[in-house]
Parts: sequence; C-alpha cells; structure tokens
Amino acid sequence: MQTLLRYYKFSFLFTLVCLGLAIWYGWTSTGTIAGTASLLWIVIVLSVLEISLSFDNAVVNASVLKDMSDIWQRRFLTWGIAFAVFGMRIVFPLAIVAIAAGLGPLETIDLSLNDPVEYERIVSSAHVGIAGFGGAFLAMVGLKFFFDLEKDIHWIGLVEKQLSKFAALPAAEIALLLLVMWGISTLLDPADALTFLISGILGLVTFIAVEGINTILEMKEEAAKLQGAVVRSGLGGFLYLNVLDASFSFDGVIGAFALSNNMIVIALGLSIGAMFVRSMTIHLVKQGTLAQYRFLEHGAFWAIIVLGGIMLASAKFHIPETITGLIGAMLIGLSLWWSIRTNKNEPTADEANSKNA
Repeated sequence: MQTLLRYYKFSFLFTLVCLGLAIWYGWTSTGTIAGTASLLWIVIVLSVLEISLSFDNAVVNASVLKDMSDIWQRRFLTWGIAFAVFGMRIVFPLAIVAIAAGLGPLETIDLSLNDPVEYERIVSSAHVGIAGFGGAFLAMVGLKFFFDLEKDIHWIGLVEKQLSKFAALPAAEIALLLLVMWGISTLLDPADALTFLISGILGLVTFIAVEGINTILEMKEEAAKLQGAVVRSGLGGFLYLNVLDASFSFDGVIGAFALSNNMIVIALGLSIGAMFVRSMTIHLVKQGTLAQYRFLEHGAFWAIIVLGGIMLASAKFHIPETITGLIGAMLIGLSLWWSIRTNKNEPTADEANSKNA
C-alpha cells in the first residue's frame, strides 16, 4: 500500500481536486443534486476509460523514461502534466474550433461554454486531419521499434525477425506507412483525401523532427561525456514523450464527445486519466517492470501499431474507441503472460544471477 501511495499520491490528490471542481461546476451550472451527480458520474467514467485504455501509453512512456535521469523523470511527471492537461485536453480542442470556424480565442471559449453542440460538431468535423496526423505518428513509433537491425529479443518471432531484417533497407518503415496512407486516401472524397495525406505527412515529418532533435541532443551529451562533463539531460526524451502523449490523446479527446459535449467536463475527466498514466509510467520505471517482463514492451508497441492503423482507418470507417482499447489490452495481456511463461523456462540473466547469489 505504501508503494502505491508513493507513486500515485499526487494522482489521487489531483483526482480529489478535479472531482471537487466537478461538484462545484455541476452545482453552479445545474443547481440540482441530480444534475450535479450526473455530471460527476460522467467525469468519473471519462477518467476510468482514459486510464484503462492508456496502459500501452504508460508502457511505451516507461521504455523511453527508463533511460532518462531522475530530474527529467520528475519533470515529465510535473511539467509534462501541464502540457497533457491544459495543452491537449483544453487548448487543443479550442484550437481546432478556432481554426476551423475562423474564430478568435475568446469567441471560441464562448462557443464551447454556451453552444457545446456546435462546438462538438466543429471538433468532430476535423477528425480526418486528426486521424491522419495522429495515426501516422503513432504508426511510426510502433514500426520504428520493430524495424531495428540490432534487435535481438523477439516476441512474435515469425514476424518480428523479418521486420528486423527489413530494417537494412533505408526508410523501409516510412515507405510502408506512405503506401498504407495512400491506400486509405483512395477510399476518401478528394477533399478529405488531400486533408488526410497532408496531415499524415505532417505527422511523419513531426516524428522525424522529434527523432532528429533527440539524436542531436544525445550526440552533444556524448561529446560532453567524452570531455569529462557530467551530463544529466533528458530534454530530447521529454519532447518525444510529450508529442507521443499528444498523439495518444487525439482519439481520446474526440471519443469523449460520445459521453459529453461539455468542454469543462471532458477536460476534468481526461485530465484525471492523464495524471494516472504518468504515475503508472513512473511506477513501471522504478519497479523495473520492463526488464522483468521481457515481452511487455513488444505487446505495447504492437498495440501502438494497431492504434495507429485504426486511427488511419477511422478517416473512412467508424471504429469505437472501446474496440481499440480491448485489442491493446489483449496484446499487452498476452505479452505479459508470455513473459511470465518464458521466465519460468528461461530466466533472464539478472534472474539467474540472483538465484546463484
């Protein structure tokens, strides 16, 4: 229990604050106990859905965060939450409406508070572009993990070994993604197809840019280390994690309108989920879960590829977010079970050393 409180204390406090705000907002906006209770219930459901559907996000975050220093891990938990909560759950939907409707910031906020139905319609109308950008970025995150010549641990060996070999072809994963995007675009109306392709290319460029920044920062750190300097930076990883979290959030923000079109309710519910995802990430890193369960990362990255593919396909087909979450949970569950099963038969080097000690 103390371990859980250590990692999740701030998330629980944050949840209490958000629920308190939900009660206050519900009472001031409805003036009834029933109305307040209904609003509070939607906030709770949104937060539970966000947490349950984001475990793959936490695992992938942990795979990046484990190589970062303690100070940048703390910054991800504190500074990063400001971007996750205010940036993606509040500013992002407002920005979509402002751009799509040609409104100013104050007019957009007024629309979100006083005409939530129109606000929802405008946000939802931007789905094709969001699907292209978010789907492309997430697909690249997943493909990059498997298109790796140096990868020597494989879960689904028949597929992963072949993908690892294809990594010898420069930009093979980019070519594969572009072909998929082109195939989906042929199913769309010409205007939507153009929006989809431009957004997808921008998602791809964003991934390359973030990877490039990360590589440059790592090279500078290595050069500083060779000169004897103490380096404890993790800025590249921090930027990468926040863009990754944003891509994960696109579908959740759009899907939240199935439960409510009230901006404040959506922001409160999804923010609670975002905070717990960060706590889960820190927990996985500190407990060494990824090292203990060797295929857990693989399951999470396969889930990301599925999520990216579903987001891309959602430009044409409606796919409930629950289906995406169930597939992701299934892949992670299978990879966890396979890791436990493998560890019994083939203990890792660390486990073997601890037994012999």
